[in-house]
Amino acid sequence: MTISVNTMRAIDHWVGVPLCAIASPVVALIDSIKNIFNRGPQTPKRLLFIELSEMGSAILVDPAMRNAQARGAELFFLIFKSNRASLTLLNTVKPENIFTIDSSSLGSLIKDTVRFLWIARWKRIDTVIDLELFSRFTALLTGLCGARRRVGYHIFHGEGLWRGFMLTRKVHYNPHIHITKNFLSLIHAAFAREIEVPFSKIHIADSEVQLEQAVIHPEVLEKVRVRIEKKAKEANIPYEHGKNRLILINPNASDLLPQRRWAQQRFSELIQAVHQRYPEDLILITGSPAEFVYVDKVRTVANVKNALNFAGQVSFAELPPLYTLSDVMVTNDSGPGHFSAVTPLRTVVLFGPETPALYGSVGNSIAITANLACSPCVSAANHRKTPCQDNVCMQAITVDQVLEKVIVQLNDADKVKGR
Repeated sequence: MTISVNTMRAIDHWVGVPLCAIASPVVALIDSIKNIFNRGPQTPKRLLFIELSEMGSAILVDPAMRNAQARGAELFFLIFKSNRASLTLLNTVKPENIFTIDSSSLGSLIKDTVRFLWIARWKRIDTVIDLELFSRFTALLTGLCGARRRVGYHIFHGEGLWRGFMLTRKVHYNPHIHITKNFLSLIHAAFAREIEVPFSKIHIADSEVQLEQAVIHPEVLEKVRVRIEKKAKEANIPYEHGKNRLILINPNASDLLPQRRWAQQRFSELIQAVHQRYPEDLILITGSPAEFVYVDKVRTVANVKNALNFAGQVSFAELPPLYTLSDVMVTNDSGPGHFSAVTPLRTVVLFGPETPALYGSVGNSIAITANLACSPCVSAANHRKTPCQDNVCMQAITVDQVLEKVIVQLNDADKVKGR
């Protein structure tokens, strides 16, 4: 059984705080000894990124990783085993340089953590970048992995989560710029020749936030296309790729922040509205295999013949081909909104507890948010945890609002495809 999010947060707090307090002076002493001998490269050569829990961040950090790669660094990555697939969409990091930690049980978590700390030294990692804003666990991994140059976010005089003193280069997390630019500021800190307090005293242009596109193999694209047409034929739906539009609806969001979910009923009503507007087009309701029942409730309530439960019908590696074949996707603020950005797919992403100004997709996306006074209610200062049990910020988004943006995106897609 996988450790629950709340359990991991509790462990991170009750175990992480004292461990950070104990480890900080030890790490500082080791740093002092290393500085005496002044060993190690002057610029990052073997650079490790740590981002465990957010699959979408593996996409958002890609511009930063390519920036480091262009500066001559060999890239490594540490991520939870269950999220490893997110790094395969763009393959920026070589498979053999990806390390994983199994979070399915406390025993496996401890075992893989010890194994990683040994491997990091064996691989002679000289620089580590902690991408996490909230985790004391990653702060400990950063401090104890043996890297001489350790970069990450520090609270300085601000309120927030105390994570000890594991960093040699402390970066100010800016809550007013997109997370991709915050990630790029970490790269500047890693390669800077002079210490800045705080890092990073640079301007990051919008042009630096350019996401690579996934390489789509024709045989995989054809395989997914045939599978879609087969499912449509089984449901007695006349569908032909290129003639009929393909519209994706992704109604779920991860358990990390369930307040991000637009109601199942609203998604069902949206499917009805989309079908009424585009009666000849195919609607696929997507999700993971574990979300099949959740998706099927949306489909059943909608009661639209042209809407199919497509949960679990494609592997993670087949998502880019699915997105390439599709015309538009509506999704909660969750992984698919970011995964689709590596393809030309147009998306409509619904935001509530978080803001698109910081976490919006960098693809062909339109964000919808109610802009309530209480939103966004999660941040680096509250461990991304909100007391809200009534997500009015999502309830305030209407079906008509979403349909309007779907129409805009479909019109743009039609122009590109010459319909």
